Amino acid sequence: MTAREVPAITGSASEGASRRNRRGGSAAGGWGRESNLRHCHPVNRMERYRDSETFFSSSLSSRANPGNSFVGQTGSLRGTGSPALLVCTAGDLVTGAFCKSERQMHVFDLTRALIDIPSITPEEEQVGLYLYDYLSGLCSTHNGIVEKAEVEPKRCNVFACFGSPIVTLSTHMDTVPPYVPSRVDDEFIWGRGACDTKGIIASMIVAAERLLEKGVRDFGLLFVVGEERNSAGAQYAAQHPRGSKFIINGEPTGNKLALGSKGALRYELIARGRMAHSAYPELGDSAINKLLDALDAIRKVQLPVDDVLGPSTLNIGTIHGGRAPNVIPDEAVAEIFIRLVGDSAGTRKALAQAVGGALVNGVELNFVLEIPAIRLTAVEGLPTTVVAYTTDIPAFLGAWGHPLLLGPGTIHVAHTLDERVPKKELLDAVEIYQKMVLQLQKTQ
Repeated sequence: MTAREVPAITGSASEGASRRNRRGGSAAGGWGRESNLRHCHPVNRMERYRDSETFFSSSLSSRANPGNSFVGQTGSLRGTGSPALLVCTAGDLVTGAFCKSERQMHVFDLTRALIDIPSITPEEEQVGLYLYDYLSGLCSTHNGIVEKAEVEPKRCNVFACFGSPIVTLSTHMDTVPPYVPSRVDDEFIWGRGACDTKGIIASMIVAAERLLEKGVRDFGLLFVVGEERNSAGAQYAAQHPRGSKFIINGEPTGNKLALGSKGALRYELIARGRMAHSAYPELGDSAINKLLDALDAIRKVQLPVDDVLGPSTLNIGTIHGGRAPNVIPDEAVAEIFIRLVGDSAGTRKALAQAVGGALVNGVELNFVLEIPAIRLTAVEGLPTTVVAYTTDIPAFLGAWGHPLLLGPGTIHVAHTLDERVPKKELLDAVEIYQKMVLQLQKTQ
């Protein structure tokens, strides 16, 4: 895809939309259903709210009070030991409306609340339910539609729209391990997913709230599962588009618009040998030695370089093998990950030749996944960058519209124990996302 220019980001807009019953209705393309209540029903999930007096209920008790309302209990008010009780009418439960306090959560508080719900791939169920409930409240207030779609058992994409979406704000809800709870200082919010991508989700939601307060409609929010492993949620969404003309994908770019991103090529190497007593190695055949030889040959492969995206890179991500220190190993496995900068054919051929040349027998090179490198759109008025990581954008297959890539934070601290996102960039992202939605709507 070649870069093209979009007019400068300025101005505001306001329009109207329609609504339907979320619980009883259905939508074309697999969305709009109550997607397997056993797995997607919002019951008994963890919620934490630190340093905030803003609450909303994501778990309703089954008991009724004398006023024919149901009471949800969550957390405790800051500085008190008392639980915060939030009330919703029986009618709200019938229509699937979401009960929350009248005050919206600040982007910092929402970021921390999301971080404090572990969502390591493929365990996104609880954060998905949390987002579904939060967006249900937003849709109830602003005449929108919120839906979830079960990608796999206990794994649901969440989509909310207000009118007919021209622009969709989207990112993933899963994280890499290990789970790291949130903390905060004067400059940063820390924790797993702070920049990749819990803070981005919060910025997108708050931007949506601001747009709706201004009367702006015809946009959506899409949060998907599985980006950190195989883009399962994006692949599912690609099969069930909703008519969006643009998708703003959120990943940490320092709030700069990415002109391109590298692709991904994953392989698994399996080496097989024969066990023996380590005192008599000549009676065995070391699978680990075979694997090391194959990996050494792979490391010597010359990978391509692109003028825009830079060099293709190799990472040997995992190595497993052996039975015990005194046993000649009969099996060993490694996983490798290559960042693509162009067509993969030459790289795939070179890897096969390297492994075959190193050891003719005993090592398998098994293809796992490929995501192509992409070129993205420039928008006048926004600073640009190029990123080396892979995103969900290729998995959407263009089904959700022309892609753009932007988000707060830096990838340099993502996937680390020091993951964090600057508070200022979260606030800036709220404004940037609003402006992007408004300007992209004007192009239609």
